[in-house]
Amino acid sequence: MVKEARELTDHARVRERVDAVLRIIGLGGAYGKGRPLVDALEDVAQEAILHEDFDLARRFQHFAGYARGDLYLDVLENLYDERARQHHERLMRRLAAMGAERAVAALDVLCRDKPDATAADARDLFRGIARSVDYLSIGAGEGGTRLPVRELRLLQQFGRMELVLKNLPRPASAEAARLIGDVLEGGDAGLLAQVLELKARRIGLDALRAAVDDPDSSEGALHDCLKDQEWIFGGVYVAELARRQYTPDTILDIPLLRGDGSLNVVELKRANIGDLVIRRSGHLMLGAPVHRAVSQVQNYLRTLDENRQTILANYGVDTRRASATVVIGHPQYVNKSITRQEITETLRTYNAHMARIEVITYETLLESATRMLALSSARQDCDLEEEAGA
Repeated sequence: MVKEARELTDHARVRERVDAVLRIIGLGGAYGKGRPLVDALEDVAQEAILHEDFDLARRFQHFAGYARGDLYLDVLENLYDERARQHHERLMRRLAAMGAERAVAALDVLCRDKPDATAADARDLFRGIARSVDYLSIGAGEGGTRLPVRELRLLQQFGRMELVLKNLPRPASAEAARLIGDVLEGGDAGLLAQVLELKARRIGLDALRAAVDDPDSSEGALHDCLKDQEWIFGGVYVAELARRQYTPDTILDIPLLRGDGSLNVVELKRANIGDLVIRRSGHLMLGAPVHRAVSQVQNYLRTLDENRQTILANYGVDTRRASATVVIGHPQYVNKSITRQEITETLRTYNAHMARIEVITYETLLESATRMLALSSARQDCDLEEEAGA
């Protein structure tokens, strides 16, 4: 799959990164696993992002996910291997046919034992079967049916897909149901993708909000909620870079790429910061945790500036114009004697004196993302109405 992906780009730098991956894998037989392979795959993804080839970047991010152990090989094959996908589709068709045959057999038994059975009886029968499947097993019985590990993993995937489908947005009205039905019937994959993307964004935003509202959430938990969610930080960012480390002593939380090619470093701190803003001698000022975070980011930017030529040559990222955003605290955890408005004004005053670093709270981040999501939803509703009218 890596070799085939290499033919999808004409950019010399991207191909060089792909060749580095192939050297690590080893065409002679030995398969190179571990961190070097993951880093090399992420380097390809980052180089593709810099050339605005986001499809190729996503492909190599998936490859890196497999190399890390986050994705099954079957998932990659379904996405990028036509022959393997056809094999999986044949398996799904066989499973569907088998299920239909078993359903007919179960109905035959029901009608034989209860000739006056109704549709309600049939529903009760299948509802009971559905509730009992957790107690069924393939077993190792001699002469019985035994699925290989590969197909067992496919069954696991089908189970996860069922959960996803159950969580799709449900129409709020008959008219909305008709519009969505028309979209699906017309085969407009673009609009369907928008529906699913907005649903995924809502789920991601809800997860972040829940993590922020949990006073025990760590920085790591908040980072997990914001991984691959660059849209939350605003429309000026085109992608989250795959590589987080550009110098030996600096690991960035979330490196974001702006439309002009410049880097923005997002540094995440805990939401539960009691002394985010303090009152001293009648004046409001930011507390020590904020100053420590800003000093940390200042050192990041200095290091990126000093190593600009090396980073540009090795990774294709120009860090000379890098900026930074510190996300820290939430008004709900601050001393109740200090109002939300006072916190906002204190941060606004502080940021007015900063050139390359901005400090925001998780509340500001959530409110901004919620407004963006509402605008996107409104545009999608207009698209659905236009599609239905056409």
